[in-house]
Amino acid sequence: MNLKETIAHRITQLCEDRNTTTYALAITCGVDKSTIYSILGEKSNSPEVATIKKLCDGLEITLGEFFSTKEFDVLEQEIK
Repeated sequence: MNLKETIAHRITQLCEDRNTTTYALAITCGVDKSTIYSILGEKSNSPEVATIKKLCDGLEITLGEFFSTKEFDVLEQEIK
């Protein structure tokens, strides 16, 4: 997986863990639902950190907790 796919997977995983929908998350975070759908779909290649922070706030986790997974740890370095 690349970074965009890993972020989308993490958001989906966190919603499933909390038994919530991405739509409900959008409402909780004050983020437009189309923004979340674009992150989960093909439109957004690089979601902004500020958007991810809002999602984390709605999920009641830190940015560190969001990115602290094996999937992020094993991403290939993009600059070589």
